[in-house]
Amino acid sequence: MLEVTNHCNLGCITCPREYAFGQEMDKGTIEAAQMFKVIDEVAPYVDSIGLTGLGETLLYKKLEETLKYIKQKNKGIQTFISTNAHIPNAAAYIGRMAPYLDTVQISIDGVGSVYEQVRLKSDYSFFIETAREIKTICDANGVAVMFNFVAIKENFRQMKDVVEVAVLLGIRNVNITPVNLSSITSWDRGYYEMFYSKDFADELKMAFDLASNSGVVELSIWDIKKKNEFQKCHLPWNHFYISWDGWMTPCCAKPFPKELNFGNVFQTSLMKCLNSKGYRAFRQMWYDNTTPDFCAKCHVIDLHPIDLDFNITLN
Repeated sequence: MLEVTNHCNLGCITCPREYAFGQEMDKGTIEAAQMFKVIDEVAPYVDSIGLTGLGETLLYKKLEETLKYIKQKNKGIQTFISTNAHIPNAAAYIGRMAPYLDTVQISIDGVGSVYEQVRLKSDYSFFIETAREIKTICDANGVAVMFNFVAIKENFRQMKDVVEVAVLLGIRNVNITPVNLSSITSWDRGYYEMFYSKDFADELKMAFDLASNSGVVELSIWDIKKKNEFQKCHLPWNHFYISWDGWMTPCCAKPFPKELNFGNVFQTSLMKCLNSKGYRAFRQMWYDNTTPDFCAKCHVIDLHPIDLDFNITLN
């Protein structure tokens, strides 16, 4: 996961960049030459590269060049970008990079006025039209499109509504994930109790029923059945996050190098960072199943299994 920029045109209450850690981070855009150096190093080994992060990916002007470079190095690498669908002419930009792109994820945290309440500075009408245009251009070029929905108390009653929008636009994959409190110091663990409520279960069932009956949408949700513990997290092993300025951070939920990092891949190399003393100690804690302080309040640790009486698809 290469963070091409952490600048953003929105201010979403679901996003860690809007809280204490995020407000303190340095902001900028990745240098293409440095990114190509990392791609050169990892191309023989990885199966996917996501050009995304805390910012709006489409603000980066060298996406087409970067995606083409990845595919030239290894055609088997799956490429991925995410967008808030609030960039003018987004579909045309995606169309130019489509020959080198496999998946576009569109963030949707509500419908109508709720969407605008959660995704500040947004315009739902503009979003829907842009999402429609993105889907059309992606269909014409064989690029997959998916929705990602971050569930919070302000929007969880709209899970079924998001499924309806996906049906309307012909978007096959919709994923639900909970807000991650690890990066939001102002919210306490009690927030997770919302996910055990009957209201949440009822809304979730309606969303899954609607998806199942639609014949169009495949709805998935985070793994709410497996026991939550540090060893449930796969990120120390196979989902590495590199910030725009080269720092290797533990994960995409809290990618703040001033809080914790395992070295700078631009200054040394990715392999040296992966095998640094700090990263080896972090993975040893995984083996010991001892949660690092850095990971406190993460939903993987503190949001325990939820008992449901209907079938769900886990991501």
